[in-house]
Amino acid sequence: MRQRKDGLNINFKPYTIICGHYGCGKTNLSLNIAFDLVSQGKSVTMVDLDIVNPYFRSSDYIDKLRESGIKMKAPGSSGTTLDMPALPAEIAATFDSGDYVLIDVGGDDAGATALGRFASKIKKLDYDLLYVINKYRPLTAESKAAAQLLSEIEAASRLKATGVVNNSHLMQFTDEETIVSTLPFAEETARALGLPLRFTTAPRDVAERLKLDNIYPIDIHVKTPWMN
Repeated sequence: MRQRKDGLNINFKPYTIICGHYGCGKTNLSLNIAFDLVSQGKSVTMVDLDIVNPYFRSSDYIDKLRESGIKMKAPGSSGTTLDMPALPAEIAATFDSGDYVLIDVGGDDAGATALGRFASKIKKLDYDLLYVINKYRPLTAESKAAAQLLSEIEAASRLKATGVVNNSHLMQFTDEETIVSTLPFAEETARALGLPLRFTTAPRDVAERLKLDNIYPIDIHVKTPWMN
């Protein structure tokens, strides 16, 4: 159980899968979770299954991950020889490693198909599949559309989601109102899916100013070139 300084208890299971549409911020969230687990003394392996979108993947941060002691498995990522034919064996081995395994899935049903190759194994494990939503992305700005996308991801991955994460943001322009105004959308989406709303993320400085429960403060690791 992770007790954050703001009092929010977050229990990340030993096998945590992060999925969502392009631009929802799932890679940045995955990195935050990985670094949090390491800070607790956990041994962590990240699996990057975002084989569809070549931008903003977890494996792009392999040097930072390795510096923190986090192992990375990803097809074609810099600094690794792992390729698609080797993918099943390499990833299957992580499920028996004793590590906390964090899987960053591709942005739609096509990306989730890679995850489906391991569905029979994952179903036997203590896992979470967290669906990340961002109201400010055009294809998931409405609860109905967000719910439809998840149904496609579930069909492709052959796994069921276990919770929703509200990661609505406007990149460097995110402020308190950016977050607060999305809470009804997040709650409506979770109700429509019949899933719990696990938490809402906010950049750490914004989270410190918000007087709200269920906020998960995050650091911004994934940046566009114009944010640097």
